[in-house]
Formats: sequence, structure tokens, C-alpha cells
Amino acid sequence: MTYDEFLSILKPFCEEKFAAFQQKLILPPKQKLLGVRTPTMRMLAKKYLREMQSVFAFPDEYYEISFIKLTMASMLPYEDFLRYLDRCVGLIDNWALCDSFKGKCIAQHKQEFLPILEKYFQSGKEFYQRYVLVTLLSFYVEESYLDTIFDYLQRADTSKYYVHMACAWLTAEILIKQYDFGVHILRSGILDGKTHNKSIQKARESFRIHNEQKEFLSSLKIK
Repeated sequence: MTYDEFLSILKPFCEEKFAAFQQKLILPPKQKLLGVRTPTMRMLAKKYLREMQSVFAFPDEYYEISFIKLTMASMLPYEDFLRYLDRCVGLIDNWALCDSFKGKCIAQHKQEFLPILEKYFQSGKEFYQRYVLVTLLSFYVEESYLDTIFDYLQRADTSKYYVHMACAWLTAEILIKQYDFGVHILRSGILDGKTHNKSIQKARESFRIHNEQKEFLSSLKIK
């Protein structure tokens, strides 16, 4: 399959108004948008998974091409997933690609995947760090990995906006699923004030935290 042939497959699903809306929401810095909706892109990734090698050779002119590449990789068994991972993480330059890229195989290989997360985190790059934090949120918010998450939150460069937001999101998820440890994070002072307060805001917006807990979290805000 050629690049032009694949674009012709995408064309019937393109929505101009949706593309304009996405442009404001996602702001991909290097790419154009076709306006193909996420469920459709996931369907196409699954349908053409056998063409993955060809698809990965296509230029990343459009956001949708990158999204489909990452979605294809996320469907692979662990060893195959690792072979594509560096290329995938290197494509991530906006929050939408980052947050949608979840290799299902990681769930069965959490411990052995940790050194790979550390490699990306140490790069210091904004979306590499966000990828690590979002992956922790997706697969590691359980008792045995809470100390690991604490360490990442402590080291995260929250001067970068999308890292700051990922830290807040991750902390809020811990407050929802592991409330006592989430309170420990807030009381520890490892988060800067802005991220600390954003974590509380996001947790209080959840229906999974009861009102008494929300009131207590409000008392922990940094003024």
C-alpha cells in the first residue's frame, strides 16, 4: 500500500469542521489535520494492522497518520511493541498523541518496562516525561508502585506545562484510587504550589471522591 492509497482510504472520513475544532484543541506544531474522528482511526489501525510496516514508512504530514501508527503499535505483543517504541515516542509532540498511546501489553510487563520509562524520563523532554507520567497513570496506580510514582512526581520538570498537567492528573488519580497515599503526596511538599493546587482541583472534580474528602482536600490548598 502506498501513502497516496492510504490517504484515499482516510478521505471519506475527513470532516473539515471537526479538523478546525481539533486544530484549536490539539495544536499539533508540525502537522496538518484531516478531521478523522478517534474511533474511526482506531478502526482503521486495526483493519490495516498487517500493513503496519508500510504505514510506518509514511511521512507524518498529518496528525491522523501519526495517531494510526501509535495505535497500531499499541496493539502489538510486548516484544514487537518494544521494537517500535522509540519511533512512537519520538512522534509525540502534543498531548492528544501522548495520552492516547497506551500499549496494552504493558499491563502484563509492568516491572520490566520500568527501566524503559526511566530512560525516557531522564531525557528531560516535555512529552517524553509526559508519556512516562501518563503511562504510570494508566498501568501503575496500585499499592506496589506508589513509591515509584512518588519518585517520578518528585523529579518531574513541572516548569513544562504538559508535565505539570500530567503530574496533577496523576496525583488526582492516586487520590481517587489510593486516597491516603495521595494525601501523603500533598503533605510531603514534593509538588510545586501550582501543581499541588491543580491536583486538588482535578481530584475534587471527580465523582469518585466523597464530599468529606473533597472538603479536606480544600483545606490542603496552598494560598
